[in-house]
Amino acid sequence: MEKVSQKKKNPISWIILVSLVLVWGSSFILIKKSLLYFSGVEVGLLRIVITFLFLSPLAVKKLKKVPRKNFFLLFISGIIGSSIPALLFAIAETKIESSIAGTLNSLTPLFTLIIGLSFFRIKARWYNVTGVLIGLLGAVGLILSSSKGNMGGNILYSSLVVIASICYAINVNLVKVYFKGISSLDITVLTFLFIGVPTLIYVIIFTNVPELLLTDAKSWEGLGYLSILSIVGTGIALIAFNQLIKLSSPVFASSVTYLIPVIAIIWGVIDGEPFSLIYFLWIILILAGVFLVNAKPYSNLNLSSRILFKKNK
Repeated sequence: MEKVSQKKKNPISWIILVSLVLVWGSSFILIKKSLLYFSGVEVGLLRIVITFLFLSPLAVKKLKKVPRKNFFLLFISGIIGSSIPALLFAIAETKIESSIAGTLNSLTPLFTLIIGLSFFRIKARWYNVTGVLIGLLGAVGLILSSSKGNMGGNILYSSLVVIASICYAINVNLVKVYFKGISSLDITVLTFLFIGVPTLIYVIIFTNVPELLLTDAKSWEGLGYLSILSIVGTGIALIAFNQLIKLSSPVFASSVTYLIPVIAIIWGVIDGEPFSLIYFLWIILILAGVFLVNAKPYSNLNLSSRILFKKNK
């Protein structure tokens, strides 16, 4: 215990923690800025392609470490845990504020517990289940209050973020069951390898992205936002997060879960997004729910959730 306490006080740990919060909390405003130059679908596809290109130098070495029997499941994991959420987040932010998307994203641990209880026989205490109920109440309140009477459009697009969080949660449970003994970094590199190649081919052949980059110089600014999001927010941030766990503790590292929505909200306010005081009530409920879900004995599985859902920001 003493050793863990000393690690928590390591200045490097705090530097990494603050950096991760800033990077992951800024992911949603970067998506919003990218949408000024590309469509929602294009933003989602380009995130996958850029992350794949950045991580591809590590792929050959990682391929040798992972049994081939896992390759198909890694591809499925990439679709569920990366491709679908990347597209849903980008499409959602064409209609909802980035701050709302950033807050709703924190629902992932709640859905991870629900799916674990329903399909993977995960054990949980009453306060874990209570946390799910409180968090979902906060999510429903936030979606309804942010819709401002637009009961069709905004609620529909907010629901896309919720679906993306459910995809992350499904993937977390799949990884826990089928990828034991494989590090999160190896999983990340290989999933992006398997989904990145077909996505790159699709972008080149079936989208207007190549023509847009050749004819519109301003589109490169959008590509710059996406590059920061993909390279810094996925590749480098995941490596840093793994290092943070080693330097400190899972509990200390998990505090990013509660701080990411704060940064997302700050960026939204700076960018002129409307933010009502009633939002704070629902946000507090969501974060309180996440806190209860993180409580033991469910913390071990939820750590996997935190590692994996943040890799897609």
